[in-house]
Amino acid sequence: MFREFRAEVEAALADALSAAGLPTDDLGIEEPPEDVPATLASSVAFRLAGEVGAPPPGIAADLASKIDTEGYEYLSRVDSQGPYVNFHPSEAYLADTLDAAQDDEYGRLPDTDTSVVVEHTSANPTGPVHVGRARNPILGDAVARVLDFAGYDVERHYYVNDAGRQVAVFTWAYETFDESDLPDPDRRRADYDLVRYYRKGNQYLESADPEDVEAAEAEIESIMRGLEAGDDETYDRVERVVDQVLSGMRESLERLPAEFDAFVKETEFIRDGSADEVVDRLKGSEHAVYEEDAWQLGLDAFGIDKKLVFLRSDGTTLYTTRDLAHHEWKFANYDRAVTVLGEDHKLQAEQLKAALEILGNDTGQLSHAIYSYVNLPDGKMSTRRGTGIDLDNLLDEAVVRARDEVEARLDSRIRDDDLAEEDIERIARQVGIGAVRYDIVSKQPTKAITFEWERALDFEAQSAPYVQYVHARCCGILAEAEKQGFEAGRDVDPSVLDTAEEVALLRTIARFPAVVEEAAADLEPHVVATYTREFAETFNAFYRECSVLGSDGDRRDARLALVNASRATVANALGALGVEAPTSM
Repeated sequence: MFREFRAEVEAALADALSAAGLPTDDLGIEEPPEDVPATLASSVAFRLAGEVGAPPPGIAADLASKIDTEGYEYLSRVDSQGPYVNFHPSEAYLADTLDAAQDDEYGRLPDTDTSVVVEHTSANPTGPVHVGRARNPILGDAVARVLDFAGYDVERHYYVNDAGRQVAVFTWAYETFDESDLPDPDRRRADYDLVRYYRKGNQYLESADPEDVEAAEAEIESIMRGLEAGDDETYDRVERVVDQVLSGMRESLERLPAEFDAFVKETEFIRDGSADEVVDRLKGSEHAVYEEDAWQLGLDAFGIDKKLVFLRSDGTTLYTTRDLAHHEWKFANYDRAVTVLGEDHKLQAEQLKAALEILGNDTGQLSHAIYSYVNLPDGKMSTRRGTGIDLDNLLDEAVVRARDEVEARLDSRIRDDDLAEEDIERIARQVGIGAVRYDIVSKQPTKAITFEWERALDFEAQSAPYVQYVHARCCGILAEAEKQGFEAGRDVDPSVLDTAEEVALLRTIARFPAVVEEAAADLEPHVVATYTREFAETFNAFYRECSVLGSDGDRRDARLALVNASRATVANALGALGVEAPTSM
């Protein structure tokens, strides 16, 4: 209802400004400061002060008196406080919010009839996913979920780098070394098994005799040339390694969860000739130059100092060349393309966008979600050297720590009567993995973060368990009501929800669809996370002050409906972040 209320506010304010002969291009509508008692407010009086020649408080009071609320369903009253024009909703606003939020799909926006491909993670298939890159699948999956909730037709893609030097080294190492040359794998899974070959190969290239390294480099170069030439045998050799590693990486990612609709391989754009076609078009561009034994694009016209190399002197393409073909394929098949990238790829993203424009593409279809990295006390990590912390280890530790916290909090009677061992395991997984995911996605993407267990698993602070517990509490209240013969439903009298805590909770529930809309528009899922914390605080205030099952008649039924609305809202908000909502904790 908040979105509808906001639309009515915009229309009423614009009409009043237009009638007064004042500009309507910037209405200044926003959520009011904490000391302003309104659902929405406008700061337009600040903008108009110079034009009208009057102080903002006087302008605000004059505007408020001229705004006509007649004919609006949700806009009930307008007043002013200081420089703000304040807008207040009708009783129908809260009543319709309570009714709409009984739906388990509450918060999902209408279909936009727009297809979006979200590319994220796309880590090189050289070994297990490590923590240093964990923010990409967590943020990327949350971006995809928020877009889906906002009514977009979303596909999630993993772009597989199966044509670069790293994969060639991996293939050579896999075919060169024996099992007896390698240490035992950390886990019995394909990615952990095969990464040993990759690490052994890099160690060999760094420490072997120069003649042996030269022979190895010749074989690695042969693999890269075979891929570029479209040699089927070379493709088969590389695919055997890449697909095995990807199968293991997918198991890690699915634990987050981060699932994909397609794994699009870089070599597809070599084999179908589209990368070569991109090269031909770039060569014909006025921006193309041949310098330093390579074809490059000068991008000064786009404000980028560094040239983009798109073809080596030996006629082989680069990752970026193939990615240009990849993006043109996206543009041909989807209305929008979103790519989630680490901050170290920001320059490449700018170069890519400029090159796409040179190729004649409308880059308005393309958006990038740029993020900074997750830091751990142990510092940076390297798959090549075999140091650092794998994502699986982090998630295992999260579940163990969550189980300890859950068991410490479980009342013995509840555990004996209601929670079997498998329930405790389920809750520990939901809370532990949810804590990791929430802690990472809740931060503004461009800010570097340091993951800390104590904060992530704090049931009392602004963390996943803190929010998840609200959902569990709602489920517990509704389950107990059912035992007593009461059922939450739509046929209630919302007018009895008149305490400050009840009204505040209803108004917070009403905002959820608008929060989804904002998060999707800006590709910032942390906006939803911030909302869930505010929601949890508001619900807990209601829970402390308003007895549900201890109330009688209409008030009890209305409060049960409010609890059910809260359950649906917090479940969907967590779902939009990819965090599970436990029914008990």
